[in-house]
Amino acid sequence: MGSMKMSPTPSKRTADYTDLSPEKSEALLREKDQKINELNHQLDWFKRQLFGTKSEKHRLEDNPYQTTIADLLTDLPAPPKQHEEKKTVTYQRGTAKKNALDNAQNDSGLRFDDTVPVEEIRVAAPELEGAGSDRYEIIDEKVTCRLAQKPSSYVILKYIQPVIKEKTTQKITTAAAPANVLEKSIADVSLLAGLLVDKFLYHLPLHRQHQRIEASGIKIARSSLTNWVQRAVELLKPIYQSQLDHILLSRILAIDETPIKAGREKKGKLKQGYFWPFYGDNDEICFTFSGSRAQQHLWKQLDGYQGTILSDGYSAYERYAQASEQVTHAQCWVHTRRYFEQAQKAEPQSSGTALAFIGKLYDVERTIKDQGLNEKQTIDYRQTYAKPVVDAFFAWVFEQRQRVDLVNSDPLSKALMYAHNREHALRVYLSDGNLQPDTNHLERALRVIPMGRKNWLFAWTEIGAEHIGIIQSLLATCRLHDVNPYDYLVDVLQRIDRHPANKVEQLTPRLWKEHFTDNPLRSDVFTGGNNGLE
Repeated sequence: MGSMKMSPTPSKRTADYTDLSPEKSEALLREKDQKINELNHQLDWFKRQLFGTKSEKHRLEDNPYQTTIADLLTDLPAPPKQHEEKKTVTYQRGTAKKNALDNAQNDSGLRFDDTVPVEEIRVAAPELEGAGSDRYEIIDEKVTCRLAQKPSSYVILKYIQPVIKEKTTQKITTAAAPANVLEKSIADVSLLAGLLVDKFLYHLPLHRQHQRIEASGIKIARSSLTNWVQRAVELLKPIYQSQLDHILLSRILAIDETPIKAGREKKGKLKQGYFWPFYGDNDEICFTFSGSRAQQHLWKQLDGYQGTILSDGYSAYERYAQASEQVTHAQCWVHTRRYFEQAQKAEPQSSGTALAFIGKLYDVERTIKDQGLNEKQTIDYRQTYAKPVVDAFFAWVFEQRQRVDLVNSDPLSKALMYAHNREHALRVYLSDGNLQPDTNHLERALRVIPMGRKNWLFAWTEIGAEHIGIIQSLLATCRLHDVNPYDYLVDVLQRIDRHPANKVEQLTPRLWKEHFTDNPLRSDVFTGGNNGLE
């Protein structure tokens, strides 16, 4: 039977194109062009996340449309230049080298303080040995320092406890070993603090720490490290709660949210949770955990709050502020700026104009910081030099939104809509001298979460995520107040169980620095059993 040759049947898509009128074909092509541009924009964003720079610094002189921008901003008031006092600078030979070795402990320039252990090694001189050594004498010593590292710094504390017998009654007693932070535990407080600092400050997961311990010749169960970390963090929970309570009394509260995988949703899949960091007036931060990004967590944490919340454009914050008469909502200019920065490739001239406007606002803020203005002076300065720029910016936004060539999917359209919808919240900082125009300070502080997430990846349980929030709240606040986190943890872990409960706030990093930093409790590994703990 011969094969039958089938004639090709035109596909439905081909038939559609064939039947389209010129007007419909043109509309379809425009739609496809818009879709291609949108996909290219998404691809550029992903490429930047993987391979590009994360810096958001913007230099006007690098903008090819700077002349147009300058003309646009000519009529706006410029902050006055500061008159710097002229300084007479004198020079002296050898000054640069002397400054470079300032505080150095030796001629090689190695800098270290008195807390760094030093091991002396006496170098033998061949001339002083054997026959003829009496011909030489030592007239001086030269010191050469080198920075060295030991494979590990783990130490076994061996407590020798005398066993005593009373002669008349023959009763035998044993001197009690010093109290330990964790009851019936072989972990010293120095190890607990070290585990916490290595995992949460330097992002070294416990399984790597376990490998390092075993490489040092110490055999211990991996689960023991997890148990010690959990118990230690539970001891710190009252301090965390006290710090959170104090933060919620702040007049200005910066809030954000960042994701974390925590808890098992089903086999092979983890739940999506969120940390909600709160940053208060006194440079304190607390990471509260929620199993979702829903606004119920915000209502629960901020129940009864009175003041100003500073946030990004997430709608939950706006809805909360609208429902609370005592709450003012301010929004971040940097988040607004990011939308225009992302639109630069598609609309370089218009995006450059927006970035120039926002850049002038930060010129004003830089002058305020340099001059050290107080609250009232800051408000007056912003009203004089920043408010006209803000007015011109939103007038320009309104004008740009009338363009007929922009469609809703364009990056610039999204940026314009974002700014327009948040105009009122973006203007709030102009009338509050203590309010910052952005949440950069909060984003810098919460960076420890994504940094850690790249190393330990996820929290196996939601309780584990809560523990991460507790310890990171204290460590991040230590950094904000220039407190040594290791010294802090060694002290408070020993002090917490005997400190008055009504004074637990003294153990938060902010007040601990004031009350205990000069004479902190130490581990026996440093004091030889005399750490001053009564």
